[in-house]
Amino acid sequence: MKNIAIFASGSGSNFQAIVDAVRSGDLAANIALLVCDQPGAFVIERARAANIPAFVFTAKEYWSKQEFEQEIIFQLRKHHVEWVVLAGYMRLIGPTLLQQYESRIVNIHPSLLPEFPGKDAIGQAIDAGAKWSGVTIHYVDEGMDTGPIIAQERTQLAADETRESLQRKIQSIEHKLYPAILQMLLTRGEVEQNEQTCIN
Repeated sequence: MKNIAIFASGSGSNFQAIVDAVRSGDLAANIALLVCDQPGAFVIERARAANIPAFVFTAKEYWSKQEFEQEIIFQLRKHHVEWVVLAGYMRLIGPTLLQQYESRIVNIHPSLLPEFPGKDAIGQAIDAGAKWSGVTIHYVDEGMDTGPIIAQERTQLAADETRESLQRKIQSIEHKLYPAILQMLLTRGEVEQNEQTCIN
């Protein structure tokens, strides 16, 4: 059973979905650490309730991204972390961390990449009048939501779709798809980076 760290910056709904999947036996992993860059984030309370250690930091207290990523690496090694799982972590991962966990950092994004990368992907889809959106799980590279795609699942937007209703649809997909794909990655080994699994 592999040790994973979950990185999150906000409320932690995907964090909780992964915790629940581990508890139910649907995901064979040990959540060894939460890494959070927002001391007031609700995900910290979720980790506390689940008895999961948390490393919480404020980026501006460090001289550089390299410095706080080196501290993160120290914490990951301390907890014997093998995979890094981003779940609403609102910072780009830098080369310091990428080099240490090459092909072992995954992210979930609320759009069908390469459409609507970056912040507020749900709002971007609504504003663009998109007919389809969905969820993408991908490996992390130096760019913003540009890494090789592992899996996608789509949902159709209604004519009267709102940000709130689309967010509910997206989260419903995320909370099932992410644990399932993590189970595949952790138990079957790494997916080749040029291989794409599509779930439609």
